[in-house]
Amino acid sequence: MRLELVKRPEVSRVMMVVSPVLAVGLTVLFAAVVFALQGKDPAAGVYHFFVEPLLSPWSIEQLIVKATPLVIIALGLSVCYLSNNWNIGAEGQLTVGAITGSILPVLLPEFVSPATLPLMILLGALGGALYAAVPALLKTRFGTNEILTSLMLVYVSGLFLDWLVRGPWRDPQGYNFPITIDFNEAAVPATFPIGPLYLNLSAFLALILVVVLAVTLGRTLKGFEIRVLGQSPRAGAFAGFSAERMTLFAFMVSGALAGVAGILTVASEIGKLQPAISPGYGFTAIIVAFLGRLNPIGILIAGLVIALSYLGGEAIQTTLQMSSKVATVVQGMLLFFVLACDTLILYRVRLVGRAPKEPARA
Repeated sequence: MRLELVKRPEVSRVMMVVSPVLAVGLTVLFAAVVFALQGKDPAAGVYHFFVEPLLSPWSIEQLIVKATPLVIIALGLSVCYLSNNWNIGAEGQLTVGAITGSILPVLLPEFVSPATLPLMILLGALGGALYAAVPALLKTRFGTNEILTSLMLVYVSGLFLDWLVRGPWRDPQGYNFPITIDFNEAAVPATFPIGPLYLNLSAFLALILVVVLAVTLGRTLKGFEIRVLGQSPRAGAFAGFSAERMTLFAFMVSGALAGVAGILTVASEIGKLQPAISPGYGFTAIIVAFLGRLNPIGILIAGLVIALSYLGGEAIQTTLQMSSKVATVVQGMLLFFVLACDTLILYRVRLVGRAPKEPARA
């Protein structure tokens, strides 16, 4: 006896909508089980992890701060995944974008101008795009696996950042700590009051990118090309689309947005370069992209849901004395349930018995 997955002749549109909600519900349920196994009150754990971060204006501001880089990176990853290119190295592209975007405030601190931040964002996008072009070119030229090359480049960028902040870019007045000088005021995104909240400029940029990508994917020829090549490369070839050019385009767009997220994260949350600049945004954004079904609007909602897990991890660490790594476990469970629900929507499980053996011939 064995189990087989058989493709369904029709996909339920209702279940396609309900599936992410079901995945979140299952994640909450199994998170309660995790809390119980750790000897904590499951109800208290669920409250502190999923509810408490939504109860004050300050925590909602922090939720948006955490969601912003996740949404920006996931938007770029969605272009890759929709075109059937698998960029797993957004964390490295984020790091390189943070480095290149920091050139102005670190090497030219006297350059204080309204153009400082826009130039930093452009440099961050350029650095991330060029770094993402490496696995794309390796794939198109030599047929290498982009999953492996993009992932390995994450560690290269991390080591390069570590060398910079401990060596040529280290602040001489920083008491030998591996940090750069503080960014000047022109290099820090402004905040704007929206009711009781104070929102960073980065959040508004993320919303603009969501709208731009939604229009691009849904209303332009380039969006049609992305979808066609992702679903049927042969049909795309008949239509005159180039899979090689699309690979380079998708990776560079993805890398550029990861680079933008990198420099905005550093400028908004840290104000300087240091060895650790991201809690894993580039990897977590993969979950955001799939939870949002590679749709820009869905990614915006998914980014807020996943950002909640970061704040929840910090909340249980202080209130229940649990490891913040529980947040990573919850994120992993969420990705598992999202993929499991999607699989069962597209396929049904069939139990297959063994075929009867033929009688031996004399």
